[in-house]
Amino acid sequence: MITADFSNKVVFITGAASGIGAAQAKQFLIANAFVFTFDIQPLDHLDLPTEFSERIASFTGDIKNKAHIQAAIDHCHQTFGTIDILLNTAGILDDYLALAETDEVLWERVLNTNLKGMFLVTKLLLAELLGNKGAVINMASIAGLVAGGGGIAYTTSKHAIIGFTKQLALDYAEQGLHVNALAPGAINTPMNQADFAGDGAMAKWVASETPVKRWATPSEVAQATLFLASDESRYMQGIVLPIDGGWLLK
Repeated sequence: MITADFSNKVVFITGAASGIGAAQAKQFLIANAFVFTFDIQPLDHLDLPTEFSERIASFTGDIKNKAHIQAAIDHCHQTFGTIDILLNTAGILDDYLALAETDEVLWERVLNTNLKGMFLVTKLLLAELLGNKGAVINMASIAGLVAGGGGIAYTTSKHAIIGFTKQLALDYAEQGLHVNALAPGAINTPMNQADFAGDGAMAKWVASETPVKRWATPSEVAQATLFLASDESRYMQGIVLPIDGGWLLK
C-alpha cells in the first residue's frame, strides 16, 4: 500500500460517487487529505467511516455545465481552501457502439462528459494549481491506447484525453504543474456491470483475455493515483500509466 501522507492537501475529484472515483476519495482520506467530490449523483451512498466526515465535502452537479463546476470549486474553497490536487475521473461509456450505430446525441454526450468536462475543470483551476505547483491526474483508459476498449465515441474521447494530458504537461511542467494520466483496463465498477449481466459471459471472456486472468478492483487504481499525486513521482510528467493486468502486452 502507498504510504504517502497528504495531510493538509486538498483533493478535488470529479466522478467520485462510485467506482474508481469513490475508491480514490477513500484512499486520499486514509492518507489524511481533505477531499472534495463533484458528481452528478449525490454522495449519500458512499460508505465512509465517521472519522472522515470532517475531511470530505461534496457538490452535486453536471460536469458538462461550467456554472455547476464553478459553483463546486467555490464551495470547495469555502470549505477547505486552495485546491492542491485535481483528479479528473468523471466519465461514461457508450455501449461499445460502432460509428453506424452512434448518433449525434450519444457522440456529444460522451465527448462532452469525458473530454469537455475535463477541459472545463482543469482550465478553471489552472491558475490555482500553477500557483501551488499542484498535480493533475486524468482518467484515460486502455481505450485511449488501442481500439476495442469501447465504442467509437468512448475510444475517441480517451485518445483525446491522452493528448490533452501530454500537451498540458509539456506546456506547464516548467512552471511546476505535475500532470499525468491513468489508463485502466478491466476494472470491476458499477459502470461495467453490464459485462456481468446474466451468466457473466462477457466478464468471463474479458478475464480470460487478460494475462492475469481477472478484473481489477477500483482500489488498485486508487493506489496508483496516490503514487502519481505524490512528490515521489514529480519527475514523471505526461506519462500514461496502464493498469491493465497485461492487456496491452498482446
